[in-house]
Amino acid sequence: MTPDSPQPSPIRLNDYQPPTHLIDQVALTFRLDPQATRVLSEIRFRPNSARPGRHDLRLDGENLTLIVAAVDGHPVTATPDATGLTLPAAMLPDGPFTFTAEVEIAPAANTALEGLYMSNGMYCTQCEAEGFRKITFYPDRPDVMAPFRVRIESDLPVLLSNGNPLGQGEGWAEWHDPWPKPAYLFALVAGDLLAHSAAFTTASGRAVALNIWVRHGDEGRCAYAMDSLIRSMRWDETAYGREYDLDVFNIVAVDDFNMGAMENKGLNIFNSKYVLALPETATDDDFGRIEAIIAHEYFHNWTGNRITCRDWFQLCLKEGLTVFRDQQFTGDMRSHAVKRIEDVLTLRARQFREDGGPLAHPVRPDRYVEINNFYTATVYEKGAEVIGMLKRLVGDADYARALDLYFTRHDGEAATIEDWLAVFQDTTGRDLSQFKRWYTEAGTPRLTVTEDWQADTGLFTLTFAQHNPPTPGQPEKGAKVIPIALGLLNPNGDEVMPTTMLAMTAMTQSFAFQSTADGWQQVVAEGPDRVPGAVSTRPIASILRGFSAPVLLERDTSPEERAFLLAHDTDPFNKWEAGRALAKDVLARMITAGATPGPDWLDALARVAVDDSLDPAFRALALRLPGEDDMAQTLHAAGHVPDPARIHAARRAMGDAVARRLAPHLPGLFDALAEPGPFTPEARAAGRRALRLAALGYLSRVDGGARAEAAFRQADNMTEEVGALACLLDIGRGQAELAAFESRWGADRLVMDKWFTLQLLHAAPEATAQAVERLTAHPAFDMKNPNRFRAVIGALPGNHAGFHHASGDCYRLLADWLLKLDPLNPQTAARMSTAFDSWSRYDADRQGMIRDQLRRILAVPGLSRDLGEMAGRMLGD
Repeated sequence: MTPDSPQPSPIRLNDYQPPTHLIDQVALTFRLDPQATRVLSEIRFRPNSARPGRHDLRLDGENLTLIVAAVDGHPVTATPDATGLTLPAAMLPDGPFTFTAEVEIAPAANTALEGLYMSNGMYCTQCEAEGFRKITFYPDRPDVMAPFRVRIESDLPVLLSNGNPLGQGEGWAEWHDPWPKPAYLFALVAGDLLAHSAAFTTASGRAVALNIWVRHGDEGRCAYAMDSLIRSMRWDETAYGREYDLDVFNIVAVDDFNMGAMENKGLNIFNSKYVLALPETATDDDFGRIEAIIAHEYFHNWTGNRITCRDWFQLCLKEGLTVFRDQQFTGDMRSHAVKRIEDVLTLRARQFREDGGPLAHPVRPDRYVEINNFYTATVYEKGAEVIGMLKRLVGDADYARALDLYFTRHDGEAATIEDWLAVFQDTTGRDLSQFKRWYTEAGTPRLTVTEDWQADTGLFTLTFAQHNPPTPGQPEKGAKVIPIALGLLNPNGDEVMPTTMLAMTAMTQSFAFQSTADGWQQVVAEGPDRVPGAVSTRPIASILRGFSAPVLLERDTSPEERAFLLAHDTDPFNKWEAGRALAKDVLARMITAGATPGPDWLDALARVAVDDSLDPAFRALALRLPGEDDMAQTLHAAGHVPDPARIHAARRAMGDAVARRLAPHLPGLFDALAEPGPFTPEARAAGRRALRLAALGYLSRVDGGARAEAAFRQADNMTEEVGALACLLDIGRGQAELAAFESRWGADRLVMDKWFTLQLLHAAPEATAQAVERLTAHPAFDMKNPNRFRAVIGALPGNHAGFHHASGDCYRLLADWLLKLDPLNPQTAARMSTAFDSWSRYDADRQGMIRDQLRRILAVPGLSRDLGEMAGRMLGD
């Protein structure tokens, strides 16, 4: 794509038309060969009554060699074009007919990892969103659903597809999926694999065979994934009343995979990093992600498979809802408070950044050029937040009733956001037309609050104002429905009004509260006269408890009030949030005015660190300093031009100050948190390790790394081995340990990804570009493997000061590698390009250098649609 070449035409939500033909049955035969796989298809079509009249039939198809095609046995004379095959209406019968075709594809040459491809001798598929068109000619859209029967012919020992097995013999296997599904849920795997197996009995008593298929040598690393699957299946039965609906559930671990995992019906395909785990090779974060992603893909069986999307604009319908469900599951398995904090940290780091830049788009976009570019934090994470807000507004009971109606009404259908909101309206009687703006409008609302206290009447009033900033293509927006969870505390720390849910519906809205003999209550704004026996002290408001809406809360709060909430708030999220806000205020003053951390904040942090009544995982989060990219975003929002070098220096100074203040407590804290007995990934033990490593990080700043060196040598699990190594690298040490780590783990592909990433994240800013060049020259670097590419190039923006070094060297390096990868794997290249999306935050020199790299990308002939769209959007084209 060059600047003068025509831009691809966008696909628009308003242009949706139902398919001209529907499908009753699909039969596929695969004769596998690395260079010349033959795919034979037999598809039973019928005209769609929703599209009266006679219509051509358009079949999608890319990179297919057509051998033969026929309609009801009559050869097809139409010639395929670059994107598919059109069967003229005159060629088609008035009623049902059978289309047959034989095509040839080359899985070994498929480096894009879409459709049917090969990973180290194993055949596998990835069809979401539009990969099935690279397998055979088909109406590749989610609202065309059909049952599939599949025959696989190969001399490989394990041949898998969707649904239930029908039979197998020497060199063949057949599968049947009785549940109608769109083509994006098709899956096939063939390879020399071993199964880690278990059994599950559903609530209704039906037996299900469970298998996790892996390469030889990996079969001993599947136990935690299997345990997570079984817990997910049981949880979905008890929490949502959803049972599994096939005789077998298969998971396959694949080394080369663009995504985390894929929910294909009955045959989930996973990136191996989200399946394989032992204490010696996986960290607590790895175990947590495995549990969450296993659950997420399993939960898609109902929210995504049994009920799918009418079109790709409705992607959040399945992804936002399923993310919300996996968040609920993780909260039940671990800690709801800690999970909520972690989810908000992710939301702010990824989605708020997206919403505040040129890539901002609604949760339900209204247009796209390449659908793969809309698998975004907005669709997933903000989509989940919208579900959470809806649940808070209607309450737990009505949420459960609405979900039951949703499953009953739309099972087996391809649904829309309108269908989703309708079940809530029909269940509760609420008008959700205003709430729908969360789906149709981009941007993060800014919520300001002012307080008014009338001592003579005891009336306490909070006035909220919402501002919805302009985003690309949406200069003006209406008022959103914002659920505001509020609690009130007395100055002595007692909670005097438990969490109350307010529903803000106007651009400016006031809520009044008055003390009574029975406690504080919400009243009309005018309020009555003082009630006899009521207290006369001004309450302290705890606002947006549990982060009840994805907004930026702007509140003029003193450090003393934040310290009070840190000490006394009964809401765990707001307790953490108060400490976080204090830390960001201190760090902002250090960056902009050269201030130093004061004793009040340091003392408050020390009290949290040693408070054994608090969850260790919570304490570990409280001790985590604000990230550098987070501070750049915060400073930019406050009207400053962030200087990455100053942010980096100030954050290091803050860490040193915390380490000095905590120094008397750190050795004892570190020693007391050592886990007795063997490693366990359960939440309590993981929380203790998280706090122990947080203590070690600060301890390394005052003891020169002596404890970290010993911890690295003595570690019997990957969490502490990697954690100790990170502590050493953070203080400029650890070269000997890096070499020892490589010597020990050089043959383990997943562990070595950590080795690569650690060095990028902890490289000195002035040496980051050299680190990229050194690591990409390493013999183990393989740009064709998405995990390894992400481990190096994808980690580069995580070193904020290094990536944004004033030389611009890392901008050039990132663009170089995106252009190298794009011809091979455009999907991964496009996703990695989002490192450039925050360019407008910075000074003119950095803005100019990033724009130059984006223009250089766009000027390359033959640029993919994926990367071209992203670069163009980031430039505002």
